[in-house]
Amino acid sequence: MIVLICLLLQQAEKVSAVWSVTFENQDNCALKGSSVEFKCSYNYPDDESVRETAWYKGMLQDGIWERVKLSVLPTYKNRFAYRGDHIHNCSLVLQDLQEDDTGYYYFWFDTNRFGRNSKRSVHLSVTELKASIRPRRVSAGDNVTLECGTACQSSRIIWFRDGHIVTEPEFRAKIHDAGNYSCAIEELKSVQSDPVALDVWYSPLNVSVEVNRSSLLLAGSSVTLTCRSAANPAAETYTWWYSSYFSNSTSELQVGSGQVLNIASLELAHSGTYICQAENRVGQSRSAEVLLTVEETVHPFIVLAVGIIVIILLVLPVVVIWARKHLRHSDADKEVRDGTVLGKQKPSTKQEMKPVSHGV
Repeated sequence: MIVLICLLLQQAEKVSAVWSVTFENQDNCALKGSSVEFKCSYNYPDDESVRETAWYKGMLQDGIWERVKLSVLPTYKNRFAYRGDHIHNCSLVLQDLQEDDTGYYYFWFDTNRFGRNSKRSVHLSVTELKASIRPRRVSAGDNVTLECGTACQSSRIIWFRDGHIVTEPEFRAKIHDAGNYSCAIEELKSVQSDPVALDVWYSPLNVSVEVNRSSLLLAGSSVTLTCRSAANPAAETYTWWYSSYFSNSTSELQVGSGQVLNIASLELAHSGTYICQAENRVGQSRSAEVLLTVEETVHPFIVLAVGIIVIILLVLPVVVIWARKHLRHSDADKEVRDGTVLGKQKPSTKQEMKPVSHGV
């Protein structure tokens, strides 16, 4: 009896020594959206042949730990591929990883004599890259630090701003640094963290004044001045300053507030230079001077009289020249007519004066 027990134990040890499943890495960590490969090999007695292989995931169902075949789990459909064979390779690839993929995985194979389950398992942790910016709202010139966190040990982290690579994770903020930042590991640039926004505040820039009229400004007409600027946050306060055109003083007078300055009825006293000052929480800036020149209003009758005079001055020389030419032609015609009359009367006179002969 004792001898039989010893023989059975020896046989069991031989089978255990021949049969095995080996995982190259039993603890894997990967990023959400990426892929992972479980490298695996298995052995069995030489007199057996493999008929079927499968991978399982350990799951707790109704309080009982069970191994569920990946091929029957809907969430794994078209996301896993067996890269092994029916000889010794049992490697598996999981694609487009999700956080729910975290867990324990087992390999199983069936020979022409026995079905075998791996006693050990492969563990997978799926994590996300988490980007953070300190601080997230800054003024131009402040220091900014970019940080990228992950539970997986990874190589060099790279950063992107609106899709463009950022070379340094620490910098002094400039206006163009505002945007959405995301991080990735160098060997897997396509898998990036959720974006985090950096807001850069700055005082108003490129302050300018827009005049709604480019024609002559006449007394009694209206004009509208509009203040434009680029700022973050947007300008909240606008102040208008005026310097008189007729005064030698350089002092400025506040003449309005708000983004739009409207002068409904212009007067000569409105002539001068106008400046807009835009201000937000960060600071303030001024526009260049804009000169307005208001002209006297011309009465319509004066305009009509001037027009008539101009017409007369233009037409009168032509009339005078025409009159002179007409007068000359009239005198010449008269002289011709007079000469013709005299020529016709002379012969008749000679006939009348011819002496009469008398016979002797």
